[in-house]
Amino acid sequence: MEGFNFMAILVAAIVPIVLGFLWYNPKLFGTAWMREAEMTEEKMKGGNMAVIFGVSLILSILLAFFTMFLVVHETGVYGMTEGQLDGETAQAFLAEWGGKYRTFGHGAIHGAMAGVFMVLPIIAINAMFERKNWKYILINAGYWIVCIAIMGSIIAGWK
Repeated sequence: MEGFNFMAILVAAIVPIVLGFLWYNPKLFGTAWMREAEMTEEKMKGGNMAVIFGVSLILSILLAFFTMFLVVHETGVYGMTEGQLDGETAQAFLAEWGGKYRTFGHGAIHGAMAGVFMVLPIIAINAMFERKNWKYILINAGYWIVCIAIMGSIIAGWK
């Protein structure tokens, strides 16, 4: 198995920040999000942006690292064999399938599926208890679905 592509993970970790600048811009969904999130300009200015972006980047690195396990199937074989890829079965599997699904499209579809089947339910459950509406849920979940799809495509497709 190829080693982890740390450069792809780091580049993918920047995606949430870059996409966030676009997605939550007033010209796209920013104004609607602020209204639905009950966010004001005063609240926006009240946070320590260096800490917010720094912690966001660290969390994005964690997310990108986990996304690798969703989109690069060889990592599953590596885990199932406890890192012992010298076994005959593991070698046969990798010879036939290794790298076959390492494409941008394959990573994007797995990333989008993770967004729809993991992130959307989590955001929706939290939002319902916070008494937020579906517009709020769809803005935020949509962001993460697109974000993880892009992250997955970078991680799976970058060889």
